[in-house]
Amino acid sequence: MKRVATALMVLVVTASIAPAALAGSTASTNAKQASGQAYAGTHVSFDAENSAVTDYAVRGETMFDSLKVQSASEVESGGLVDVGASLSAVTRIDGAGLSVGATTKTEARVRAESGATVTAHDNGHGVLVVESNKSNYAVANLSAGANASAESESQVEVTTENGTEGTFLVVGEGNVTVNDDGDVTAHLGEDGRLVFRSYPEGKDESDDEQETLIAEGDAKAETYVMAENASDGDSASGNVVVDTVSYDQNTTVETEQTAEGTVTLAVNRTTHEGTVLITSVSENVVNASEGVAVSVDGEAAVEAATYSQLKSAVGSEQSRYMLQSEGSASADASADVLVAVNHFSERTVSMQSASSNETTTETTDDGQTADDTQTADDTQTTDDGETTGETNTTTVVDDETDNGATVPGFTAATAVVALLAAALFARSR
Repeated sequence: MKRVATALMVLVVTASIAPAALAGSTASTNAKQASGQAYAGTHVSFDAENSAVTDYAVRGETMFDSLKVQSASEVESGGLVDVGASLSAVTRIDGAGLSVGATTKTEARVRAESGATVTAHDNGHGVLVVESNKSNYAVANLSAGANASAESESQVEVTTENGTEGTFLVVGEGNVTVNDDGDVTAHLGEDGRLVFRSYPEGKDESDDEQETLIAEGDAKAETYVMAENASDGDSASGNVVVDTVSYDQNTTVETEQTAEGTVTLAVNRTTHEGTVLITSVSENVVNASEGVAVSVDGEAAVEAATYSQLKSAVGSEQSRYMLQSEGSASADASADVLVAVNHFSERTVSMQSASSNETTTETTDDGQTADDTQTADDTQTTDDGETTGETNTTTVVDDETDNGATVPGFTAATAVVALLAAALFARSR
């Protein structure tokens, strides 16, 4: 068996993405709004109280107590920031008024009066994106016992009191740091984004690589293909839902086809430049443990051995992919497939379990292909050693048809009777 390792597509495609779901973009039975300001999904929950997103929890653990967003002009004119002060000195902002907008199976969107948008994605990483259409400040107050450390001007690592890790990233124009109170402050320019990812099952080197791809703009979108968990009274349990996280305004990702063992995504970009798509696929949808075959517009992508090879595929003649991890052994385990699409604008990315791509066929004498083909040679020999000269070749094809029509009543048992009759006839001669 040819093992084609595939990493959930890093086709980090810039996307102002409308999250796609196999069952449609309707409000999830697992994601409910209470009093218009609270959200509780399968993985993520939070409240939107006046001017702050509060108690942001992923898989039941609070990752930060509050997040406020306010336009830079209001913060600076209100005396909350001294002229020439460093970003770390910004420890408190009033925050713009918030309102929870429409929710779908995979996301909840909160709109700020400053024009910024805060989108919570109900996936395994609990991804949250603050999108700025003009200069904005964002301040996240961490939970008690949590600590933060700045890794660069675009990345801050946080660890909760229980040891769960998370990361704040700035994509595009802006920067982020640990402020003087030990919390997190970001300054976003136009088209800048503040991204938060959590790691409830632990963080490893592959997660660091994904963060680098996102922060440096090599990955413009993430796609999460998830098997909807069964819930009490949910007759639709077992459906597949797809969540797409956008990191720019030039790329969209939509679900084209999702079936057991196969996922096909339509990826569009308004520019010719390629990108990496990061895809996380549930093992219940695509079993990557035995390998994954990845193709772009029907052409097989080449496996990349290193991240350098993966990124070098952008702008080249050949798309590449990398199977980055196979997740944990839990019921909701997933595999990450990074797909570097070499160029755009409209491409179709398909991922298929290697095991579901195997077929066993046999070919008949006339060149026709059939399953379970058996041939019986009925050449008979007389008592004097001479052959009768009759050769009866019977081909048994289970469930095969002539021109697509099934032959009624022709079964293996019928074939045996025919062979016995032929033998008796030849002996009688």
